[in-house]
Amino acid sequence: MKVELYNYIKAAQKMNRRQVLKGSAALGAVAMMPKTALADGHANVRAEILKIPGVGAGSPTDSDWQKVGEMCLGATKGNVAEGEFEGVELTFMGLNNQNLHNFLFRGFLKPWEAYTGAKINWIDLAQADYNARLQQSIATGTVDFDIIEMGAPFEGDVLGKGLASEMPDWVKEQIDMDDYVDYLKEPVGTWDGKTYRVSIDGDCHSFAYRKDYFGADGIGGAEVPTTWQEINQVSKDLVGKEDPLTGLPAHGYLDPLKGWGGFGFYFLENRASAYAKHPNSPAWLFEPETMKPMVNNPAWVQAIQDVMDLIEAGAYPTDQINADPGTTAFQQFLAGTGSMLMWWGDVGSSARTSDTSVVGDVVGFGINPASDRVYNAQAGAWEETRNEAPNMAYIGWGVYVMATVEGDEKKKKAAWSAAAHLGGKDLSLWASAYPSGFQPYRNSHFQYDEWEEAGYDRAYVEDYLGSNADSYNHPNAAIEPRIPGIFQYYSVAEDELAKGYAGQYGSAQETADAIAAAWEKITDQIGRDSQIAVYKASLGM
Repeated sequence: MKVELYNYIKAAQKMNRRQVLKGSAALGAVAMMPKTALADGHANVRAEILKIPGVGAGSPTDSDWQKVGEMCLGATKGNVAEGEFEGVELTFMGLNNQNLHNFLFRGFLKPWEAYTGAKINWIDLAQADYNARLQQSIATGTVDFDIIEMGAPFEGDVLGKGLASEMPDWVKEQIDMDDYVDYLKEPVGTWDGKTYRVSIDGDCHSFAYRKDYFGADGIGGAEVPTTWQEINQVSKDLVGKEDPLTGLPAHGYLDPLKGWGGFGFYFLENRASAYAKHPNSPAWLFEPETMKPMVNNPAWVQAIQDVMDLIEAGAYPTDQINADPGTTAFQQFLAGTGSMLMWWGDVGSSARTSDTSVVGDVVGFGINPASDRVYNAQAGAWEETRNEAPNMAYIGWGVYVMATVEGDEKKKKAAWSAAAHLGGKDLSLWASAYPSGFQPYRNSHFQYDEWEEAGYDRAYVEDYLGSNADSYNHPNAAIEPRIPGIFQYYSVAEDELAKGYAGQYGSAQETADAIAAAWEKITDQIGRDSQIAVYKASLGM
């Protein structure tokens, strides 16, 4: 971890402690308590919830989620009277992936429901179904939910069409938005200067690898690969060797070759960002002045070719053509198949706290691998220079309240109270440390002592959290645009990639050209001029 980044995080920790004391001192009778008692009380909640169930004690259960939700109700009780929302019913739409997301929300919110009197009805969606379900609601104007778990890329579709409720000021104070890492602050979660999002996640993709594959006697070589060129070579060299942990066939990098409702495209982006995201421009998906796709330029073609080369070399596990990203993380990497993976950062917490993981003692972390050359789209030429560009994939999940609650102040306050509870500062620490579907996204999540006291060993947590922090703060991070239809682009790209990987197209270039042609049609359907304006604004251009 870089020294300047470590100093930045330590400074942020000190600031956050001052903010906690300042905010607590303003709460009625609490103002009479000594500051040291306040600090100790706050720390005790965080320490106690991290003991549930305890690192190394197996996967958390519904009873654990309910305990954590109950212990984190303090902020809610400061803004809501007991039984205040009696008779209110809310509908919440979110994911049911890997027994995470909505499963945890149910547990976290059960004590909230008992205290407030409100009732929540649930709409559970698989990841592959999420985009289609949301887009249908937007297109037909039939929003049948009051609260949604949603990522920032959809904000162009939802916030831009006036479908959400603006966040009240009391919610901003309850969740302590100043604690968010910088890249999740405005303009993320805002539209036309208004705030709409309670962040519950801070997505970026980071690199996970098996340390038992590398080293002096490692079958993958003495050094852990740091570029995509090295990763592809190691993956080919491992064909025919034996996994040191399981005794099964050894494998290198795990690319998901099956689509995932648009979300699978992020995994090609990991390769492409290192090739395509030049430091001279924030644009790497579309040319900002014309919205012409960049997805078929030489950088993207190289990324697609990388995958095709590994398919041809037989480097992937059997039937990888049917492996989506959920498979590569949870059924393969954590279960002991393969040695390298790009995924959202919560693989790091799952490796140590999930019953499905066998690699917790041998996994290490880093940022998105580099490339030993980068394509300069402005010059139309490759540059033979090393380039890093971490992929800020999805910009994190958030909780949004829909405009369906407007006109009913009791229902509106109830919806925002539920959202604020899920995005609470203490509860978010627990979700970052245990399997949840989310990764660290607040400055206060990077207090290593808390993780160590919870049962993580210091070296592991510094490695894991460092990979997240280094990605968030990287000067050449590949930022995702919040433009209307972004998942229409991603979904059709997955369809064309599947054809290319199956050999239906003659080359990587032909595959990329098919994606570009489909993207042009989407842009024309949405409106090119409006897309250009929103795209440039989303990149700060």
